[in-house]
Amino acid sequence: MSQEGDAAGPTLVILAAGRAKRYGGLKPLAPVGTHGEAVIDLVASDALAAGFETIVLVLGPASGPAIRYHVEHTWPEAVDVRFATQPAPLGTVSAVLAASDYVGAAPYGVGNADDIYGRNGCALLAEHLRKDGDANALVGYRLADAVIGFAPVTRGVCEVADDGRLLGVDERRRVHATTDGEFVADDGREPATLSADVRVSMNLWGFTAGFHRTLRAAMDDAVDASEESEVLLPEVVTQSLGTSSFTILAARGRCIGVTHPGDLSLVQAELNREVAAGERPAGLWPSLRTS
Repeated sequence: MSQEGDAAGPTLVILAAGRAKRYGGLKPLAPVGTHGEAVIDLVASDALAAGFETIVLVLGPASGPAIRYHVEHTWPEAVDVRFATQPAPLGTVSAVLAASDYVGAAPYGVGNADDIYGRNGCALLAEHLRKDGDANALVGYRLADAVIGFAPVTRGVCEVADDGRLLGVDERRRVHATTDGEFVADDGREPATLSADVRVSMNLWGFTAGFHRTLRAAMDDAVDASEESEVLLPEVVTQSLGTSSFTILAARGRCIGVTHPGDLSLVQAELNREVAAGERPAGLWPSLRTS
């Protein structure tokens, strides 16, 4: 596994330093695949199959050693993976900047280690980075495709212009499906009912070199950043929309993750369904297989 040197193609930074307070365990290593594969295995395998060439894992000092051990002992040697450390939990902007030794000079992608984005969403982003790398991007999923089960979650509802530009991200809390197929946000705000077709952010971004500098400036300005006052990507993106432009890439298919302990069996069942329906391969790393 390569850990230094220049990446040859699109790079995906996977943020794996989170503390998973609601889940109560190490979400990236949750066994969700049909053969017990971990969440992070599926995230990386889908990304490589979709056209990314390099994975950068941003790890935290507490959970990082376990994740790194898993990766080094289970991922194929052919996977180009680099490791970076976020020393303190100062938010997702700090986490992205921790990968600056490997990204920032060219366009790159960013995603979570506990959300399985699927090959379509990853392919949209990889293709964008190859062809339109001078423009920032956000992969948007239908709300109905980004919620599993009935436990409440937070979802960033995207406001999208007619030309596909992102106008804003509105964080709605306690979003959940109802038994009659509707979606409701019990956060005391209006509208309480959300369209199943509204596009939401699942933190799958494409950043330019210029926006990497914006992230660095935002972190430099956040003199009071702390574990209780994190600097978060959606907030910095929203604040920058007057000077930076983001294109919404409309994904097909589901984006599923483990937020609550009860989600584990639901994600396992959904992945089993996708494999049975031919929507995803039964095994990992299809892009590395040789005939």
